[in-house]
Amino acid sequence: MAAWRWASAILLLVMGGIHLYLVLFSGFDGLVGTLFVINAIGALVLAIAMVAVPDRLLTLTSLLSLLFTAGTLLALVLSLTLPGGFLGVREQISAELVPTTLVAEALGTLVLLGTTLMAARPRRS
Repeated sequence: MAAWRWASAILLLVMGGIHLYLVLFSGFDGLVGTLFVINAIGALVLAIAMVAVPDRLLTLTSLLSLLFTAGTLLALVLSLTLPGGFLGVREQISAELVPTTLVAEALGTLVLLGTTLMAARPRRS
């Protein structure tokens, strides 16, 4: 289970790191920039929690992390596919870090789903 915790934490950090990079070096500002910073902070907090919480809180922590990551992925997909974008941002697949972000967030969602399912299994005595 420790490997799943660490993989989940690393993928959360990758996701948050990408968002922080985009704010610091790619000019995302305003509402979207603020949301990206909040995403980076949330990802850091959840990554720490994934490796630090006791086993009895792992199901809740991994479920919250899964919803956070899947929601972030959904926001990117909507910004790529909706005619008006998402929150006024119309993203292009060729934009900086978009393919990398899609892979990282999709992989993070899958790993966190696995972590959540394993954490929710009844424990043998």
